[in-house]
Amino acid sequence: MNMIDATSGKETSATHGAYLALRDMILTGRLPAGQKLKIEELRGLLNTGASPVREALSLLTSDMLVERIDQRGFRAAPASKANFEEILALRCSLEDMALRQSIANATSDWEERLVLTHHHMKKATGKETAVFEAAHKTFHMALLANSGSPMLERLCDQLYDLNIRYRYLAAGSSRYQNRDIPAEHEEILEATVQRDADRASSSLLNHYRLTGKYLSRTIEG
Repeated sequence: MNMIDATSGKETSATHGAYLALRDMILTGRLPAGQKLKIEELRGLLNTGASPVREALSLLTSDMLVERIDQRGFRAAPASKANFEEILALRCSLEDMALRQSIANATSDWEERLVLTHHHMKKATGKETAVFEAAHKTFHMALLANSGSPMLERLCDQLYDLNIRYRYLAAGSSRYQNRDIPAEHEEILEATVQRDADRASSSLLNHYRLTGKYLSRTIEG
């Protein structure tokens, strides 16, 4: 590898690292919704250069997690009840479509992967939040991964992440914790592996709408 290639590789790695770190901080609320994101402050926080931070913020605008507020300024995407309700409506519509397509295309291999991801999610219950959240997302995306529609799956993946910030808002609510979420996941899995599209979709959307009720009470504006 020549010097130019090595330098390019380091810059790409630094940008990717900054992207992952900032993405996690926005999703978990460490960088609050609507907060102005100053390059100099972030480069100090991440111990990296201004260029990787700026490039990472540009990438996050494509994810709709960051907004440009002027020629060179950025802020964490605002959160609002209207935004959450739009995300919820889109998730319900698109995941209903993707789940039904996945079931229509069902194979034993896909069903085995579903059971395995569900098992991993159960094992992650009670562990640190980041570990559970990773397993939780893997399970939900596995439900849709047999749709045969890569663009649809990508949109569902993006909407899942946009929803994460709102789920963190609800995580501290005792009423949210009182739900039997593992039982909801069991119902979704059982209906899916039985290839009952109507029941699986109804269970999945009910799961999201129950969360939506709690979240709507925690969000202002």
